[in-house]
Amino acid sequence: MPPKRVPSLPGAPGSARVVPDLARAARAIDEFLDAIGAPVGDPELVGTGRRVAEAFAHDLLSGYGDDPARILADATSSRSPGLVVVTDLAAATICPHHLLPAMGRVHVGYFPGDRVVGLGAIGRLVDCFARRLALQEDIGQTVADALITHLGARASGVAIDFAQACVSVRGERRHDARAYTVAFAGAARENASLRAELLHAMPPASARGVAR
Repeated sequence: MPPKRVPSLPGAPGSARVVPDLARAARAIDEFLDAIGAPVGDPELVGTGRRVAEAFAHDLLSGYGDDPARILADATSSRSPGLVVVTDLAAATICPHHLLPAMGRVHVGYFPGDRVVGLGAIGRLVDCFARRLALQEDIGQTVADALITHLGARASGVAIDFAQACVSVRGERRHDARAYTVAFAGAARENASLRAELLHAMPPASARGVAR
């Protein structure tokens, strides 16, 4: 029986969100391990399929069940036009190409319209988009766009500093490599001074060793 599908939440890619079938996923993981020649008789692999299925459904890909509009709905009216920045938000995602993790820090800034949101909501917004099968570049852009669309920010910017397992543990194995990406939305797309102010308030790529 195929997994049940329900309408997708705003901000989630695709036309429907799948309700996890953990038993089916666990069997698939066990079959995958067998297919690649893993020692399936190893007692340490007993229950691995179930644990992996639960980890992906309840944690690593839990962002598909989150609604960015709901996260940013509990906002407060504010007449302050000044920049709001939250730095060093620890986050992790799963690369859609190799299903390997990437993790590091996310820095988020925005110029409010007439509302601001609690700082904890910014962290939840990052998790909403990071805990999916997502490219680092797309996570930054979707977070920046959500601040414009759902909070009414005038401009926003997101910088992400991640270590990508698909670069460090496979291929050329660049163990110390990190990726630093920046995304802008709203007025910051066209206004160089706003972009500069946002970037100035965030840890630069050259300081990423301090930001870990």
